[in-house]
Amino acid sequence: MQKKTPDYDNVFKTMKMKHKRLFISVINDTFGKNYSMDARIETLPSEGFLTESETADGSKDIEEQISDFVIKIESEIYLLECQSYDDGSMAIRIAEYAFIVARQFAEWDIGHATIPMPRFSVIYIKRTEKTPKTTVITFTFPDGQEVDYESPNVILEEFTKEDIVEKRLFPYIPFYIARYEKDIISENSIENVVKDLEYFRNEMVFLHKKEELSDDEIVDLMGFVNTIITHITNGNENEERLVNIMGGTVIETESEKLIRKGKAEGKAEEIIEMGQEFGLDDTAILKRLQEKIGLSLETASAYLERYGKQLV
Repeated sequence: MQKKTPDYDNVFKTMKMKHKRLFISVINDTFGKNYSMDARIETLPSEGFLTESETADGSKDIEEQISDFVIKIESEIYLLECQSYDDGSMAIRIAEYAFIVARQFAEWDIGHATIPMPRFSVIYIKRTEKTPKTTVITFTFPDGQEVDYESPNVILEEFTKEDIVEKRLFPYIPFYIARYEKDIISENSIENVVKDLEYFRNEMVFLHKKEELSDDEIVDLMGFVNTIITHITNGNENEERLVNIMGGTVIETESEKLIRKGKAEGKAEEIIEMGQEFGLDDTAILKRLQEKIGLSLETASAYLERYGKQLV
């Protein structure tokens, strides 16, 4: 029986609850859409779904579990499921999800009902020889008709680290190192893992500075990465080194930015006032602003315009 992976599941569930905005780029890439990152996104409720488990005698049993990750962007409905390992019940779970969602948006009248099925995709964190490229649900009808309801699966091992950053597929970052699980567990060389984690750390810090990631988003993404690291290493000698890559990163929060900006502005005002008292011209004051507090010429000019109206 395959190993259960609650940490993968918990990371995915927490991410979809706290940071659903980050899934917009996943929807765009998976379904060929072009939603903006500030598009309105709603998380829709769903009820139970079916999952397959193995009983003590080796037979298979069907159990009901709960999930709530069905999302609506504008008028479209999407269903995303994250799998950490191959599960024979995935197709029936998707069918169960889909009908629950479709029922919410169904239209009906006397003698007729229209049931709109949502777009769906399964995200596979790990790949084995059994990982399917597509998920297919075949509906068969009494008159012999068969209709395939299918969608390509997302297999994370097919994405390079550059793909993930370039396409802004932030929800994939915590799960990226699952491809190195055997090396990490067996305590083989982890230099490639270190290099890739450093790449993601540096790119996330850069995108945070560009305000493409919020304070909460970058802090949580780094925390999710470390949750997966500790799950895989399970306390072995690689854990501390890998965790420190993200854990040692200093993130300047929005409140800290405001404090820093306020201090710089106050210092700029003081330099401008003193410069004018000493009879310095604007060029000399601009030079002092750039040298003393490291302002760009553009920012220094803006402060001079604001605080340096010289008396005539």
